[in-house]
Amino acid sequence: MLEHDTLAMEICIVCYDGFDELDGVGPYEVFSYAARAGADCTVSLCTLDEQESVTGSNGLTIQPDGTLEDIPPDLLIVPGGGWNDRRDPSAWSEAQRGVLPERIGTLAADGCTVAGVCTGGMLLAESGILDGRQAVTHASALADLREYDDIEVVDARVVDSGEVLTAGGITSGIDLALYLVEREFGEEIADSVATTLEYERRKAIHIT
Repeated sequence: MLEHDTLAMEICIVCYDGFDELDGVGPYEVFSYAARAGADCTVSLCTLDEQESVTGSNGLTIQPDGTLEDIPPDLLIVPGGGWNDRRDPSAWSEAQRGVLPERIGTLAADGCTVAGVCTGGMLLAESGILDGRQAVTHASALADLREYDDIEVVDARVVDSGEVLTAGGITSGIDLALYLVEREFGEEIADSVATTLEYERRKAIHIT
């Protein structure tokens, strides 16, 4: 389990313009229900810098809870979005800009557990924290992930490398979040959340 003090585990989902909404909102809902079911955690939608609103890849606009400076995370969830279209804004443009990958690397170095959903895994790759690890991303971006020489691509729904995790396509973020709830807070709470969501868990988890 994650090392944290007596305060609730702080889970932040980093949002940027062009992120895929379900990549972020799926895990947000899982962790929100987990907290209601007794998990000692809080979940927030965060941005890198002060931003009044964020617009996702499908046009959904959200109001973030604060920045990563305001709410330092114990667990950071990184959604993808728009990678294969090379659109701007998107995960692709965030990788090109470099600021988010740099922050991911810094947080990981400071002991934060980081999980990439879908092509959010490409931002983890760009940050360098997947070097020497096994990982997965959206099927359409696997060729890009294989271009990183120090990353071994595996066939799995979720890959658990301890303090770094990755998940495949968009809905796999829900499986990732449920898996993390089980890993950190127990199977009973995870099963309770899955029942509430009426979601049939896909437990194709690869633990390295």
